Amino acid sequence: MTQSDLATRGLVLLGCGKMGSAMLTGWLEGGLPAASVWVKDPHPSDWLKTTGVRINEDLPQNPAIVLIAVKPQMMGEALPALQNYGGGQTLFVSVAAGTSLTTFEEIFGSQTPIVRSMPNTPAAIGKGITAIVGNAASTAAHLDHAEALLHAVGRVVRLDDEGQMDAVTGVSGSGPAYVFHLIETLAAAGTAQGLSEGLALKLAKATVAGAGALAETSEESPSQLRVNVTSPNGTTQAALEVLMDEGTGFPPLLNRAVAAATERSRELSRG
Repeated sequence: MTQSDLATRGLVLLGCGKMGSAMLTGWLEGGLPAASVWVKDPHPSDWLKTTGVRINEDLPQNPAIVLIAVKPQMMGEALPALQNYGGGQTLFVSVAAGTSLTTFEEIFGSQTPIVRSMPNTPAAIGKGITAIVGNAASTAAHLDHAEALLHAVGRVVRLDDEGQMDAVTGVSGSGPAYVFHLIETLAAAGTAQGLSEGLALKLAKATVAGAGALAETSEESPSQLRVNVTSPNGTTQAALEVLMDEGTGFPPLLNRAVAAATERSRELSRG
């Protein structure tokens, strides 16, 4: 499937909330013609109406890709209208949390190529990371097409099997909230040591953002970067002795947090 094939056959976006809007922005900026995109959304935003895409019009006969971006609880209402695309040449890509490949196969048929993905909220600014996995009917080419689409909102990684998706949810899907809470608590700790709330928050935000950017771009591991900052018997070491404590520090705390998120993801997937 080439870009011209996608432009000719069309792309259907089911749901255009924050994630759908972020992806659509990336596609349009990447050169996909607005007239080649059909959006189904019961409450189109004012921004969406300015993009030139086809909103709530009759869908194309044989779209290249259908991307499902509705909330899981809206699936039952939204998906039946797309059943006639199943078993054909259309690739389905889902960014809906907690909805298994089997669930989609029950609707569209097991011969339908389906790729399930888990993006995260930094996708809204093109800084997300998305994990993808395909069903048995998905070829390497199908995964390539899905990856190319999802690159619009950040990096993409491929999973070995769908069972890994719950752990991905626990690490990167829910992970931004852990980092936001780190910023909150780091700022509160600064305030407790005498800084104003505004200054402490500014320092905490910039520190977390800068350290994250350094970790992503550096050739050194996070462990080595940590060592680089830590002078013997210095201030950082004093703090790390608390944070790295095997009983009460970050290691057991984050292990429990990620395990709880992963287990909850499994429960939601089972319905």
